[in-house]
Amino acid sequence: MHHLGATRSSLKADHLLQTPDTFIRTPLPGAESVEFIVHVAPQLGARFTQMTAEFAASGTLGPAPAQRFLYVIEGELELTASGHKHVLAAGGFAYLPQGTQHAARSLGKARAALIEKPYTAEVGSAEPHTAAPQIVVGNEASIAPVPLMGDESLRVRSLMPDGPAYDFAVNTMTYDPGAALSMVEIHVMEHGLLMLEGGGIYKLGESWYPVEAGDFIWMAPYCPQWFGALGKRPAKYLIYKDWRRHPLGA
Repeated sequence: MHHLGATRSSLKADHLLQTPDTFIRTPLPGAESVEFIVHVAPQLGARFTQMTAEFAASGTLGPAPAQRFLYVIEGELELTASGHKHVLAAGGFAYLPQGTQHAARSLGKARAALIEKPYTAEVGSAEPHTAAPQIVVGNEASIAPVPLMGDESLRVRSLMPDGPAYDFAVNTMTYDPGAALSMVEIHVMEHGLLMLEGGGIYKLGESWYPVEAGDFIWMAPYCPQWFGALGKRPAKYLIYKDWRRHPLGA
């Protein structure tokens, strides 16, 4: 059906809401039988890239040009990294440090979120951290949820280690119906956000948007942001932020 140019998608100076009706698929080097939806990239001003990879049966994904975080949305992927094989079902994830040789192969059709960012080493510390980031493989279901600011109706699962060796964080956040952030946030970190379940209302800058599963949001540094869940089922999203690095890069 042709909607005569109508869409919920919106691009403003400090944010992007990208809805599935505006997704465009493209092939990329290093992959076979995989199509990519590039949600955000440096061309928009972001310091990272976030994509959805759609695998045909036996589709393969090769190494990334930067560090990579992979989260399986549906289906199964067989990940080979540093000589070890892992089968990642829905909710499975992996962090591959920059330069890690790895490959992912789909076992049937599958979809995965990919976040890639050039690694920023820790500098300027009185006691610089010398350990390198390590490969991480896990499943979201095995991570205990933590109430956000004591609110049991809003739960966070941290999918990345939180330490000086790691320069970004990835979490899932689950809201019970009617739950909402307790404040409008304005901060130096930028976000990439993929709605996984449910829906609600997002305030971005001075705009208000209905959002639902399948939508993607990019928030630039200092973009005012707030979310409240609506409907009869929980709302859940996967969210990226840069982390633990001085804004001056020194």
